[in-house]
Amino acid sequence: MSPSYWQPVPANGYAEVRVSRNDGKGAAFSSGIQCIAPGSYIREHWHDHNEELLFFYEGTGCAIVDGIKHSIVPGTTIYLPPLAKHRLINEGEGNLMMMWTLLPGGLEDFFAAVGRPRTAGEPAPVPFERPVNVAEIERDTVFGGAVQRPTERDETTAD
Repeated sequence: MSPSYWQPVPANGYAEVRVSRNDGKGAAFSSGIQCIAPGSYIREHWHDHNEELLFFYEGTGCAIVDGIKHSIVPGTTIYLPPLAKHRLINEGEGNLMMMWTLLPGGLEDFFAAVGRPRTAGEPAPVPFERPVNVAEIERDTVFGGAVQRPTERDETTAD
């Protein structure tokens, strides 16, 4: 069974790891799926040394990449080279579902560190906060520089 983790606010939803550099099969990348709950978002971030490929297969929303807004519909594919600042926003009424691939891998370590174990089919927990040491977790995994905490405006709006 694939490791799966409930994710904290502001993303909510969950992440499942389908391929991991940690699974003993020698993959240099990691890949999985992520569900972003309605009204939620993945805050702006970037990866210093990792390439990321996102394929959206359910829901609608937008991606803001280096300050430019792009619509997301089923079938949208986004390539993010190292250092590309990006934010993903669920603008729809249902879940925004994507498959992600990160090369080299490591995103699975972040999901495990900030999330809570999830079993398929169980109800979503009450939204929960990120760990107080999230900046340290980000620094030790795949995030670039000092990822800033969202501002009050970020917490209440999607644009």
